[in-house]
Amino acid sequence: MGERANFGSKMGVILATAGSAVGLGNVWRFPYMTGENGGAVFIMIYVICVVLLGIPCMISEFIVGRHGQANTARAYRKLAGGTPWAVIGYMGVLTGFLITGYYAVVSGWCLQYVWASLIGHLQGDPEYFKTYFTELSTDPVKPVLWTVIILVMTYLIIEHGVRNGIERASKMLMPTLFILLLIIVVAACMLPDAYKGIEFLFKPDMSKFTGDVFLGALGQAFYSLSIAMGCLCTYASYFSRYTNLTKSATQIALIDCMVAILAGLMIFPAAFSVGVNPDSGPSLIFITLPNVFQQAFASVPLVGYCVSLLFFVLLSLAALTSLMSLHEVSTAFIQEELAMSRKKAALIVTVSTSIIGAFCSLSLGAVDGLVIFGESLFDWFDFITGQIFLPIVGFLTCIFIGWYVPHHIVKEEFTNNGSLNSIAYVRLFHVFIFLVKYVCPLAILLIFLHQVGLLN
Repeated sequence: MGERANFGSKMGVILATAGSAVGLGNVWRFPYMTGENGGAVFIMIYVICVVLLGIPCMISEFIVGRHGQANTARAYRKLAGGTPWAVIGYMGVLTGFLITGYYAVVSGWCLQYVWASLIGHLQGDPEYFKTYFTELSTDPVKPVLWTVIILVMTYLIIEHGVRNGIERASKMLMPTLFILLLIIVVAACMLPDAYKGIEFLFKPDMSKFTGDVFLGALGQAFYSLSIAMGCLCTYASYFSRYTNLTKSATQIALIDCMVAILAGLMIFPAAFSVGVNPDSGPSLIFITLPNVFQQAFASVPLVGYCVSLLFFVLLSLAALTSLMSLHEVSTAFIQEELAMSRKKAALIVTVSTSIIGAFCSLSLGAVDGLVIFGESLFDWFDFITGQIFLPIVGFLTCIFIGWYVPHHIVKEEFTNNGSLNSIAYVRLFHVFIFLVKYVCPLAILLIFLHQVGLLN
């Protein structure tokens, strides 16, 4: 199959892997989780969780991926040495594949909202926006069409390979995402009473701290960084032997936190400016925010139109960067395990995830038969991957790296074969091992028990 592809620059490594982490989890899920969990207190705990849980888990996946120099399943298989631990890699690939299908549905909604903003359909009273989203999500044609479109867009990037596809697209998409984000943040923070939203984000009220807030922040850190989806492991297989794994993980976590906080600065000053409750939940992006932008910039409708349009373009770009990494997990697996061309492997993934996405979309109301035990197929995919597979794969990866893989192998990858073997890095390695052996598994176990209702 020839020499394995790899990223061509340090910037490519950071932007591509950050693009994997930065997605709807930051721009959609983080703001509504912050709104529901007390604002600044949630953010403070979230950042701590990213440092103590996210970075060690990220480094663990980087170690597996770079050491294996293969798709996620094969990389774990190499380190597992014929033992049952190899199943972690297959679970990671399956998780990434299933998430790609239903994640593309939400990504498709973002594209529809871009189109609706362009043609001026996002105008009306609060009830109109609620009706608009309900009609969109239950429509039998539009969401399926947009799901396929965004998956085809992803395919057109993935088929060009690591450097000419993923890395090149990341170098264009990520800076664009940041620029759009900053433009909207500035516009939102200039609104009347915007300071109330800023206070909500940065002035902690410790009375709002509860066990649920802690577990919510823990789960968000896990979800937001794309841990246990196979993305980080797959991308790490394209890292060079000179890539500093700890530094890369820290930089990616910093970018992830920065985007999440900027997303809060984009949304809450505008929401407080028009008196909208910050705890609007998952509907915040698709129902509440279009109304917020319309009200906030009512005196200058053109500005409101532009801000709304830019926001949904931003959301679509964030969705696309994450879809690229999710798609690559399955593409690399099929390409290497079935020894076929990248284009053919990418096409198989695109077609199969389009079918999954279509069924998930239709289950939201267009087709009654796609409901199981009262829950839509979309909700089942979300539950099984997000609340079952992700914690299990993350937990097993920590146990695998912390307890099974020989520490000299882990240390070789951590220190780039000894080239980073300073006193500081040796100490940092011992901290990493302690976190991966004890702190991370316990934290992930708490998330899992909370999500399945066994811990409140």
